[in-house]
Amino acid sequence: MSHELSRRIRQTVDRELGNLLAVSGERAVVPRAPGKWCPKEELGHLIDSAANNHQRFVRAALAGEYQGPGYAADDWVGIHGYRETAWESLVDFWHQYNRLLADVVARIPEERLATACFIGGGAPVTLGFVIEDYVLHMQHHIDLLLRREKVTAYPSA
Repeated sequence: MSHELSRRIRQTVDRELGNLLAVSGERAVVPRAPGKWCPKEELGHLIDSAANNHQRFVRAALAGEYQGPGYAADDWVGIHGYRETAWESLVDFWHQYNRLLADVVARIPEERLATACFIGGGAPVTLGFVIEDYVLHMQHHIDLLLRREKVTAYPSA
């Protein structure tokens, strides 16, 4: 299953790379609605998600249990200043970081996917769930960022 999860990450980022690069720099700073993130901030949020989940994936796989914080998405996006970063740089970094994560996931022993993960104050979930949730979360935000008519459902949204 870890190879299947790795394939899903790689497939998602490779499929969406061209779609993201097609977004103009001018459009990348326009929020989809008042009070919402612009594409640069939304993709920045996905970079933050990758960074947080990178820690979770590795620590859970190595330690046999993971306990760690959630994260304040708006605060992370704000402190990184993604709106001021070149769009192509954000897209490239997001793509490369997720290719790395796909490689990490492929190396997780199957039995470690059942590792208990305690994130923030939430109920325990398995590492396998955390990885699956990561892919779903990523697709949800890409759909929003690209202003697709059909947006992947995400329970926490």
